[in-house]
Amino acid sequence: MQFAVRTLAPDLSITTMVIDANDALDARRQVEARGLFVSAVEPARAAGLQRGGGKLSLVLFSQELLALLNAGLGIVESLEALLEKEATPGTRAVLERLLGGLREGKRFSSVLAEQPGLFPPLYIGIVRAAEGTSDLPRALARFIDYQQRIDVVRGKLVSAAIYPSILLLVGGGVSLFLISYVVPRFAEVYQGAGRNLPWMSQVMLSWGEFASAHSFGLGIGIMAALATAFFGIRHLLRSGGIARLLARVPAIGERVRIYELSRLYLTLGMLSEGGITIVNAIETVQAMVSTSVRSNLAAARAAIEAGQPLSDAFEANALTTPISLRMLRVGERTGDMGPMLTQSAAFYDGEISRWIDRFTRTFEPLLMAGIGLIVGAIVVLLYMPIFDLAGDMS
Repeated sequence: MQFAVRTLAPDLSITTMVIDANDALDARRQVEARGLFVSAVEPARAAGLQRGGGKLSLVLFSQELLALLNAGLGIVESLEALLEKEATPGTRAVLERLLGGLREGKRFSSVLAEQPGLFPPLYIGIVRAAEGTSDLPRALARFIDYQQRIDVVRGKLVSAAIYPSILLLVGGGVSLFLISYVVPRFAEVYQGAGRNLPWMSQVMLSWGEFASAHSFGLGIGIMAALATAFFGIRHLLRSGGIARLLARVPAIGERVRIYELSRLYLTLGMLSEGGITIVNAIETVQAMVSTSVRSNLAAARAAIEAGQPLSDAFEANALTTPISLRMLRVGERTGDMGPMLTQSAAFYDGEISRWIDRFTRTFEPLLMAGIGLIVGAIVVLLYMPIFDLAGDMS
């Protein structure tokens, strides 16, 4: 979640910055760690701010900047070219701030760090490391590849959830229509027939009559329940509650852990390949992982600082699997820890993709069968009295 923090610097200048944090207390701690005094903290949307005063697609910006740098332009010339072709006011404002900082003689990473709402610490870290090696294009290429790989896995998860959600909405809508509209009409017919109805049919007809008599109140209740569920899920997603709940499910919990390890290894690998030490890389990554992984990662970092090998520290804090542990030890022997972390992440990504495919192929037919059984049961219970009447006539 983003928070707008009003700060007072030692030179008595007052500024407002946008911070990504779990809550207001976390945002205050992050700002105070920079040596600034915090005078006010409030959600960024409530403050009317949009990502530091502008809008920017980080991947698109990196791709365009990389293309211009590879063509032989300098960083200032590249940003000027991007500014000339840009028509969106928000993006132009961001580019103008970047150019203004560079023309003042600041380093590119320092200019990026002045807009924390737009450029995360991970991005700033790889740019700062690239400035030490004068290899900014390679760092940008690494970040683009990293973000695209994260987006591929996230896209698979979203795609896997879309079809079941549509099935649930359609199945729920059909069932609601049958109960609230069709069943009350059948109830009127059966009441005039003067016949004893089967017990289950009578119960369903009573539900239908109740739904018809209180349709307005039920409609309001359903809308309120859907709104509560939407905002509740949204809050859980932002606070990491969904991940904690899924981690407790026996069949899914291990997959959630593997997904978190995949992101962790991929990020550490990218930072390590960019020339950042593993301790500093872990410090950068800590703000991006869930609470449970964050505590284990902090313990692993302390062990590494005490001289323990990375593989042993990660194994002792439940941050490995048997495969990744072997790959980490190979990386320690060869000295290529960055590529080995990236390969471990690729192994995890493949495992997650295969599990998502198996899960969707199994779950979607089961969901369709369940919805079909519910709708079919309503229809059968509606027509059971007619079947009885036809049997009597024959």
